[in-house]
Amino acid sequence: MTGPSLSTACTPSTFTNLTLFGGEVLSISASLITNYTGVAPEILRLSAPTTVLNGADFCNVTVAYTHPGQNDHITVETWLPIDNPEWNGRLLAVGGGGWSAGRFDFSYGAMAGGLADGFVTTTTDGGVSTGQDPTVWALNSPGNVNFLDLHNFASVSLRDQAIIAKSVTASFYSRPPSYSYWTGCSQGGRQGMMLAQRYPDAYDGIVAGAPALWLTLVAASLYWPQQVMKDLQAWPYGCELAALQDAAIAACDGLDGFDDGVIAADADECLAVFDPFALVGTAVEKCPQAGNRTVEISHAAAMVANETWHGPVSARGKRIWHGLLPGADIGKETDTGLGSQGVAAVNCSSGTCVGSPHPLTPPYFSHFLALGDPSFDLATMTRDEFDWLVHLGHQILGSALDTNDPDLTRFRDAGGKLITWHGLWDELIPSKATREYYNEVKSEVPDIDGFFRHFEIPGLAHCYGRSSGPPTGLLAQLVEWVENGTAPAQSSVKLTVPDGSVHERIICPYPQKAVLGQGGRCEDPAKESCWSCA
Repeated sequence: MTGPSLSTACTPSTFTNLTLFGGEVLSISASLITNYTGVAPEILRLSAPTTVLNGADFCNVTVAYTHPGQNDHITVETWLPIDNPEWNGRLLAVGGGGWSAGRFDFSYGAMAGGLADGFVTTTTDGGVSTGQDPTVWALNSPGNVNFLDLHNFASVSLRDQAIIAKSVTASFYSRPPSYSYWTGCSQGGRQGMMLAQRYPDAYDGIVAGAPALWLTLVAASLYWPQQVMKDLQAWPYGCELAALQDAAIAACDGLDGFDDGVIAADADECLAVFDPFALVGTAVEKCPQAGNRTVEISHAAAMVANETWHGPVSARGKRIWHGLLPGADIGKETDTGLGSQGVAAVNCSSGTCVGSPHPLTPPYFSHFLALGDPSFDLATMTRDEFDWLVHLGHQILGSALDTNDPDLTRFRDAGGKLITWHGLWDELIPSKATREYYNEVKSEVPDIDGFFRHFEIPGLAHCYGRSSGPPTGLLAQLVEWVENGTAPAQSSVKLTVPDGSVHERIICPYPQKAVLGQGGRCEDPAKESCWSCA
C-alpha cells in the first residue's frame, strides 16, 4: 500500500490481529497525523545527524496492554510513515533516559529523526511514569518495592515493544520490517544492552551510548562525592572543582601528542602526572558561588575531586566502582536534561553551602534500597550505611537492573551487530565501565570484532555536550554493517577547540585510538584526513 491507501488504513481495525504471548491488549488507537513539521537535533538523535521533517504524514498507533494477573499497564507508541518520507522498510526503536523508559521529550525527538529518515519508529513507557520521578511507581506500599513494575521497566517491556512494533508494522504495510534497529543513550543505552543480552533476536542492530550497565553501582556512585563531602563536613565551591578540572585538562592534554583542549590519554596516565593536592591554596578569582570574590582551592576540594576520579571505596578500603575521568564536569550546579547536574554539586544560595545530590539518586536510596522507606534521609546516612546499601542494592536489585552479562553468543549467532560508545568526559557514568564490559565480552566471545565495536570519544560529556559532538554517523554505519557487512573502521565527530573553532576528528574502535598524521605528514590537524586509527 502507498499514500491514500495507507491513510485509510490508519484505523484501530487494521491492527486487531495483534497478539502478545503472556500479554493482553487493552486498547488500540490509531491517529492520522498530517503535515507534521519539526526539527530533530543531533543532541536528541545522538547517533544520527540533525534532520528536518517538512509536511510529513504518518500513522500514530498506540497500544496499551497488560500481563494478566499482574495488574500492570504498559503502552507502546509506534509512528508509521505514509508520505514525505515513504517507509524505508526498516524499524527503529528508541530508548529512554534517567528513570524514564521512553515516551518523553528525548524519545520523541529521536523518533522524529527516525521518521524523517523513513523508519517506522517506536517507544514504550515501560509501564511506569514517563517523568524522572520513580517514587510515583517504585512502591506498592511503604516498605514494599514494586518489583513487577521494576522488571517491566528494566527488561520485560523491551521484549514486548519489539514484538508489538513489528506486528503493527506488518499489519499496516502488509509485510514486516526487513531490518530492525535500536538506538539510545544512558538508560536507553542500558536498554539496548539488555536487549542484546536477554532478547538477542529482538533487533538486528543496536547502538548503545553511555550505557548504565551496572545500574545499581551507577546509581550509588552518583552519590559518592556527596558522601565524601558529608564525611569531611566540607562542601567546596563549584569554582574550586572547576579550577581543578581545568588544571587536569591542561596537565594531561598533551599526553596524546596533541594540544586541543581535551584529554585523549588514559585516565590512569593522567592521574599519574596530575596531583590535585598540589593546587591547594591556589587562588580562584571571581568565584560565583562565593559572591564573585576570590577564594583558595581547599584541601577538601582536592579530596572530593580525587575521590570522584578514583571512584567509591568502602570504609574498609575495598574498591567499589570506577571513577569519572579528569575533565568531567563534576561540579555543575544546574540540571539541563537527562539529569546532567554534577555529582559533586553544592547549593550555596543561602550563604552556607550544602550538598546537592544528583536528582536521580535520592529516590534510588529511599525507595529501592532503604527497605522502601520514603522517609529515609540521605543527609543523615553514615559511611557504614552507604556501604551496606550499595551492597544491598547489588544483592536485591542486581538481577533486574544490572545489564552486564558478557555472554553475547546468542546475539552473535542471531546475526546481531552491536555498537557502543562513551564520552570520556561523561560526568555521570564512568566510561571505564563500558570498556570493562567490552573486555569481558572479548574474553567470553573471542570473535568479538565480527559483531561488536566500541568507541570512546574524547571531550564528550554524558551523551552530548562539552567539547565534542555526539557520534552522529554511527546509526548509518550500523545499518551498513547489518545489511552489507561493512563494519565501521572509524567514525566522524566534531571537536570544538579552546579558540572556539570546530575541528574534524575521528573516533576509532577500541582499543585503537586516533593518531595525528598520515605517513608522518599532516598539513592541517583540523581536517579529518589528518587522523588515522592505530
